[in-house]
Amino acid sequence: MAEVKKHTIVYIEDDQGMIDLMKFILSRGNFEFFGVTEGQKGLNLIREIKPDLLLLDLMLPDIGGWAIYQQMKTDPELCDIPVIVVTAQGAPIDRILGEHIAKVQVYITKPFSPKELLKSVNKVLGLEA
Repeated sequence: MAEVKKHTIVYIEDDQGMIDLMKFILSRGNFEFFGVTEGQKGLNLIREIKPDLLLLDLMLPDIGGWAIYQQMKTDPELCDIPVIVVTAQGAPIDRILGEHIAKVQVYITKPFSPKELLKSVNKVLGLEA
């Protein structure tokens, strides 16, 4: 019997509590989860493991989320990694910039429901039934 591939997810978020919550929510799925609290460490991890999906907060203490996203999109080895933004920046203009200008796969604002998150992750990874 073939083993089901685990999808690798990296979450860059400065709040360890949010990382722990995300890990708990995603523990129900077949995911290998890595949480990082600093942007540069997250970018280094993305370059090292090339995850199937990046969950990205925009407000980070060292490098902003959009700067990380921009570096990924200009790197041929990282540009195809899908990104779900998970942020407190919920103004309509922020969502428009994220979805239509930057073209992230999904823009989720905090607080979010676990169901919304799982649905978005499964959709982006092509796991929807």
